[in-house]
Amino acid sequence: MANETASLPRFAAVGAGRMGRGIAIAFAYAGHRISLIDLRQRTDEAWQRLRGEAKAEIDASLSGLAQLGVIDESQIADIAARVDFVDAAAAPHALAAAELVFEGVPETMEAKRDAFEQLNRHCRDDAILTSTTSSILVTQLASLVRLPGRFLNMHWLNPAYVIPVVELSCHPATDAAVLARTKALMEEIGKLPVVCGASPGYIVPRLQALVMNEAARMIEEGAATAEEIDKATRYGLGLRFAALGVVEFIDFGGCDILHHASREMSASLDAGRYTAPAIVGKMVEEGRLGLKSGSGFYEYEGRDVAAYRRDVLSRTLGELRHAGLWRAPADRTLS
Repeated sequence: MANETASLPRFAAVGAGRMGRGIAIAFAYAGHRISLIDLRQRTDEAWQRLRGEAKAEIDASLSGLAQLGVIDESQIADIAARVDFVDAAAAPHALAAAELVFEGVPETMEAKRDAFEQLNRHCRDDAILTSTTSSILVTQLASLVRLPGRFLNMHWLNPAYVIPVVELSCHPATDAAVLARTKALMEEIGKLPVVCGASPGYIVPRLQALVMNEAARMIEEGAATAEEIDKATRYGLGLRFAALGVVEFIDFGGCDILHHASREMSASLDAGRYTAPAIVGKMVEEGRLGLKSGSGFYEYEGRDVAAYRRDVLSRTLGELRHAGLWRAPADRTLS
């Protein structure tokens, strides 16, 4: 088996849909070969059709990058050639060679169970298995895995080959060394792994669902138009949160500011949506207000606060320049 699998890719994406194709591009772009595996038994005609669709989408995605000047047109074929399309018959050999496997079959427990039955059978004992599910908790899936210590969820953000963040969600028995190895492999291909617990929504979907629902509610209430909301979020909310993380932003402005603003909006809009969590009130009571008090969600003791503020301003100016919104000062006094 070792000789048969030595020349096969170290990485495998199981499920040849949009997520699998995006993951395949991410690894191929970084120079790695990857197996894009379809586990379903299909007729040769059906397999060739699926293979053709997957290849066409991968080629189109890479062509889109070339049109934007990210890659050269001449690189498309070489990058695409690093993706091995594997049907059900060849799946056992490809799985046996993989050290990191991404399960991306449809979002049902039945489909996941069927997929992990095959992964359990064919993957080697030292392989790391991950599920890219966005809706099923890692704690629910761990029981399907033969070696649960080598399993975790990995949520990619679309397009998987563009967005750097990947959210790693572990269950209590996930081996710490497995998590560390997974993070290292993802960083190797230019990704930015973040770790979260077995909680619905991970980090990004949970936050963005609140923002998107509130934006839709504002339109529903007539508070603002879609165009005005999008302008405000792109160049106000989004620009600031690109320069400062959400929690860093709380500390930078002051936890007391969030506390008082939440109290006002809770009273005037909706208590269920705007009441601050208990941790915010507790931090205000303890005087842990953030940067201005020396501690908040982060600790600032011994930190050069003036240098930190300059760094935040520099980040913000960088975002403004990128958006084309920073203007040079007037060279004369206007009337």
